[in-house]
Amino acid sequence: MVETRILHGGNLGEARRLFPDAPEPWVDLSTGINPIAYPLPALPASSFERLPPPDAHADLEAAAAEAYGATETGGLVAAPGTQILISLLPHLRPRSKVAVIGPTYAEHAHAWRGAGHEVAEIVTPDDGRDADVLVVVNPNNPDGRLLPRRTLVELAARHHRRGGWLVVDEAFADFDSGETIVPSLPDGTIVLRSFGKTYGLAGIRLGFAVAQPVVAGLLREALGPWAVTGPAIEVGRMALRDNRWRLAAAAARARDAGRLDALLRQALGTASVGTTLYRMVESPAAASLFAHLGERGIWIRRFKDDPHRLRFGLPGSDEDWLRLEAAFAGFAGRSTSAAHPNREEGLA
Repeated sequence: MVETRILHGGNLGEARRLFPDAPEPWVDLSTGINPIAYPLPALPASSFERLPPPDAHADLEAAAAEAYGATETGGLVAAPGTQILISLLPHLRPRSKVAVIGPTYAEHAHAWRGAGHEVAEIVTPDDGRDADVLVVVNPNNPDGRLLPRRTLVELAARHHRRGGWLVVDEAFADFDSGETIVPSLPDGTIVLRSFGKTYGLAGIRLGFAVAQPVVAGLLREALGPWAVTGPAIEVGRMALRDNRWRLAAAAARARDAGRLDALLRQALGTASVGTTLYRMVESPAAASLFAHLGERGIWIRRFKDDPHRLRFGLPGSDEDWLRLEAAFAGFAGRSTSAAHPNREEGLA
């Protein structure tokens, strides 16, 4: 059996292979991770030296329940990242018909298919009417499509009547949370939330599932004891209770997203879509822009299934913004010269 490797952002090894002469350091805009991380607190030595105590783990889940608006702490499960939850869910029910609304984060379909389920990748919720499990990424990655809460509640009821599930991946909902379904969680619904993207601490490996107690219990059993590390527990429960930081970060990143939209519109003449933490454009010039930026040490996300699409994360420093702006200006100038070749004939 040939293993199918799903490509993700953040792979600077690939960037250096494709563009060996690019200047260092790279500006990595290929992920949707907050480029300005939550300030790490001083951690007690015991968080590294001892197994995490159950009361600390429970307090982490309580902090997450408060942050996400979950009404029952018992239905919230902490895990070492949402990716492991995506991988575990398909093993918690018998072979089913699964519909994934896409194009979207490819690991969902991959996980359900790998566990032996019948998987269809669909375009609209109505295309999945006969599915036992419907998977929705909300807001969607990479285009930011957002299904309203009302629609999600209706979909949950439809699939619950079949004995099925609605799985809602809200990995990017912390800064775009207007339609989160967590506070009014319907029966048969499982919501996934990411910590690392919002707080800029992807290496912590921390994520959460919100579900009814029965499914939450199955997930806890599958994860086993001490699933979350002591340092992750300490950082997580402090950051999740820091509402002031989260609100300030949301406002700051929204301004950054607007700034990036303006640059993309100027360079490509097209509007962007996405979320607060990433912006996506579609353009016939996508391949040229990808190469132009790569040659200048700026790594962005391309999509092998749609070469006209590019996704941009946010720069995290003034220097990174200046490099991106200069690269965009060069690209716009090159495009203008290509459209008006006579302008170059008189140049010395």
